[in-house]
Amino acid sequence: MAKSTKLILAIDTSCDETAAAVTKGVKILSNVIASQTQIHKKYGGVEPLMAKREHQKLINPVIGKALEQAGVNMEDIDAVAVTQGPGLAIALEVGVAKAKELAKKHNKPLIGVDHMEGHLVSAFAKDSDGKFGIANPEFPALGLLVSGGHTELVLMENFGKYELVGQTLDDAAGECFDKVARILDLDYPGGPALSKLAKKGDENAFDFPIPMKSSGDLNFSFSGLKTACLYASQELGKLSRKQKADFAASFEKSAVAHLVNKLSTAVRTYKPKMVLIGGGVINNEKLQEEIKKEMGYADTPVYVPFNNNLLTDNAAMIAVAAYYMAKRGKFVKDPSKLDRVPNLSLENN
Repeated sequence: MAKSTKLILAIDTSCDETAAAVTKGVKILSNVIASQTQIHKKYGGVEPLMAKREHQKLINPVIGKALEQAGVNMEDIDAVAVTQGPGLAIALEVGVAKAKELAKKHNKPLIGVDHMEGHLVSAFAKDSDGKFGIANPEFPALGLLVSGGHTELVLMENFGKYELVGQTLDDAAGECFDKVARILDLDYPGGPALSKLAKKGDENAFDFPIPMKSSGDLNFSFSGLKTACLYASQELGKLSRKQKADFAASFEKSAVAHLVNKLSTAVRTYKPKMVLIGGGVINNEKLQEEIKKEMGYADTPVYVPFNNNLLTDNAAMIAVAAYYMAKRGKFVKDPSKLDRVPNLSLENN
């Protein structure tokens, strides 16, 4: 990495958040996120064309705010980074186009980042005072990435050396949370609403299955659990508020147990020196508690980003990933040819 690659401006438009951030090394100087939740609420999910239009409307002010909060301008920036995938194609293209435009206009090197690599390294981020992060990382590490679109176990031998060792065979965990929330007629976004309601319920009220308990592999599956919830709701008919809370808590117990079981199996298999957890679903308090408890038994340190904004989609984690890519000289050779890759796999990086 060139000595001058310190200040990175990163952009993320992978789904329904328009995000920009400025980092110095792994220190976050700004992390601006413009959420589209209220816009997509009436659709019950992300409407791709609407997401693209909002990104186009918000991208310039969000970048401007990120630079302003960091106290820098484009001349100070050493490199521009952008999420090129995975994500919604027409959403990704907004960020990619803007990053290419800025890199060309200001003659800055460009770095194309895998969104999931951002989630994987998000725990390395430090605040503007240099606090938090991971002081002495040890490898190999094992990453559990749990978001709306992905549920993955990633073996990390070092920065840039990844092996996908487990993934969902159907729904991602976040999708399952959202679908069960819809069964319970909860507000959008469903996952956080369900988790909030679950705190008031009895997790033993319903006996939902824990998926793939005896599969012997490291893959995930949430379709059976989702179907069990659907059938249970149809049998019960209209649920009282108390029944909904019990239902939510019982579902959450099974979903969390599934995730923790697979993580535990992976830790026994690969014996990592540390576990990294990231992605929006990691915001779930019960999931974090159970992971930390289980990894305590395994005597394996667990690292989670210091701020909840680093768990959901954001550009600071993209900048952190870009910083480590820059150290390895992973700049885009021909910025004009950088394109979105909606189905980008972390193993391909």
